[in-house]
Amino acid sequence: MKDFAISDDPRVQAQLDRLGALSVPQGRLGLETIRALLARLGDPQDRLPPVLHVAGTNGKGSTCSYLRAMLEAQGLVVHTATKPHLVRYNERIRLAGELISDDLLADLLAEALNAGADLNPSFFEVTTAAMFLGFARVPADACVIETGLGGRFDATNVVPAPAVCGIATLGLDHEAFLLVPEAGVPQQPLARIAFEKTCIARADVPLVTQRYAEPAASAVVETATRIGARLIGRGAGWDAVIGAGIAYRDARGTLDLPRPALPGVHQGDNAALAVAMLRHQDALQVSPEAMARGIAGARWPARLQRLGAGPLTALVPGRTVWLDGGHNPDAGLAIARHLRGQPPVHVVIGMLANKDPAAILGPLGDHALSITIVPAPGHEAHSPAAFAPFSALPLSSADDVAAALRALPGGGDVLITGSLYLAGAVLRANGEVPD
Repeated sequence: MKDFAISDDPRVQAQLDRLGALSVPQGRLGLETIRALLARLGDPQDRLPPVLHVAGTNGKGSTCSYLRAMLEAQGLVVHTATKPHLVRYNERIRLAGELISDDLLADLLAEALNAGADLNPSFFEVTTAAMFLGFARVPADACVIETGLGGRFDATNVVPAPAVCGIATLGLDHEAFLLVPEAGVPQQPLARIAFEKTCIARADVPLVTQRYAEPAASAVVETATRIGARLIGRGAGWDAVIGAGIAYRDARGTLDLPRPALPGVHQGDNAALAVAMLRHQDALQVSPEAMARGIAGARWPARLQRLGAGPLTALVPGRTVWLDGGHNPDAGLAIARHLRGQPPVHVVIGMLANKDPAAILGPLGDHALSITIVPAPGHEAHSPAAFAPFSALPLSSADDVAAALRALPGGGDVLITGSLYLAGAVLRANGEVPD
């Protein structure tokens, strides 16, 4: 298991080493282990401030970022759980607005690991247990929690009664986990994905969703109805038009909100979902003015991020360098939409071997000037041969991003993409560690 960072703190590193020995036990699905672990820890998930729970294929992390920013603009104190981290494991747990300290992180991980030593928990279950411990012990007004894979069996899906649940965009991703054959669930792939994500819903709790194509739309409705959630879908319970700003409307009225500072039309959609979630829950009051300030001020690294001055960008002076950790078809379409109207780009891509090489290169089409394949740090990645069928351009390879940038032809901007693991390495190398 390599989905964790190296820490400079020896106490944290000792617990990360223990986490590194954990993985998802083969064939085990369900919430029994996380529930057993949390019971030993006193069920901290039952003692949280109001929870806003978000699932989805793409956009859930950005939606959480907007929720946090809007709540904080209202003057509220917010815990946030997002994943994966990019550089430091601490990024997964934000307590009262600040990244968890090394000392507290080491203590909470040790407590969760010790309590579950004989339960064979997964990396994600221990991480989630430590997160719930921190959220229950540190005072705050709200918790914003992002799911990991899916929703039904995600370790975060044990909160008994969130204030509101939300589902961002839906698409195919993590098929090896989310499409495991099973009786009694939708068999069509996209419907199955929708079913898995919608299972974060709770009876009588608002479930706010985006607009989906069939068969995902029907799967969302059917699953929410079976659970007894109060479904509030885009186009029915709320809607938004993304233009120069966000024209939002629901049964309570209309709002004229700014476009996010985060680039891409899809970020307007993510921000609108966050607004709809806040507007359809009763536990927290957030004014339209705070919503506007939060939307304008939200930041979410490695999602169409324009890199600043640093050691890597200095290798390509005068060029804009975009960084995006996207790795599935929806992310590829979002990247391509954003780059239309921008100068063509040299693509530096490192993609895990279990991802589709066409996901990014296909939508980019002739907007790509060159393609350089680099490793995805710490993980098995596609070789240049895997990308060959999806681009007419000659392919080259480099040992790392710095070498790729040094070898680029003249002219054009740069897009570094294909993996959040690669994105984390780029942020570290360019001195832009998320805080």
